[in-house]
Amino acid sequence: MILPLALLLLVSPAQPSAATTQLWLGRSAELALACVHREYPNKISHVLNGDTDVKAPHELTPAFYGCYDWHSSVHGHWLLARVARVHANAPFAARARAALEQSITTANIAAEVRYLNGAGRVSFERPYGLAWLLQLHAELHEWATAQPGDADVRRWTETLAPLTSAAVSRIADWLPKLTAPIRNGEHTQTAFAFGLMLDWTRATSEKKLESLLLTRARDFYLKDRACPLAYEPSGEDFLSPCVAEADLMRRVLPEA
Repeated sequence: MILPLALLLLVSPAQPSAATTQLWLGRSAELALACVHREYPNKISHVLNGDTDVKAPHELTPAFYGCYDWHSSVHGHWLLARVARVHANAPFAARARAALEQSITTANIAAEVRYLNGAGRVSFERPYGLAWLLQLHAELHEWATAQPGDADVRRWTETLAPLTSAAVSRIADWLPKLTAPIRNGEHTQTAFAFGLMLDWTRATSEKKLESLLLTRARDFYLKDRACPLAYEPSGEDFLSPCVAEADLMRRVLPEA
């Protein structure tokens, strides 16, 4: 349930009435607050390299162990950052900030980096979870830039940076090797992830990765015509392959 609300927060600049907005945003925030530090049930995508890797989720990934799986925890934290930034005076804003403070610590993020860089994890959360991590960092970066006097937000942004750098390195290594787009309606889809990644490059002025993403997007999608909307949704889709591709290419091509 959190993902549809997160996507609406991401793409909707227009707002309905103030009362409706507060009700809707409050529900969104409560869903994320209820799960970002709830460990179980939990579905981990975890490569065991030995007995010492048999650990609880909060030991493996101590920042993003809640919300059933890693990527849901990440976009749950993004949602909290978004609502706390845009609606700083809302009743849930202080609790959203407290949740970010609890999760985004130096020790937690250092452990996340060690986990991501562990043996056998080269494809961990690639591309979906890594894309949401960049979106979380972009949100914090833009927030810190807009409100430089907010020491908490600045600290969260700086603390998350090592994990963001590890994710960027992983993405930059992968993109040149990818020979074809992934067009399904699930987590491995490339179009949706590329869009979030591009947003991060532009928020942070990261030109090298932006150039690589633009090149790969044009390689994969520029010649596409007549996307088969009649095939959607499949029984497994939670993203539309066709709409996600269009949403990516609006970022890539001139408006005309």
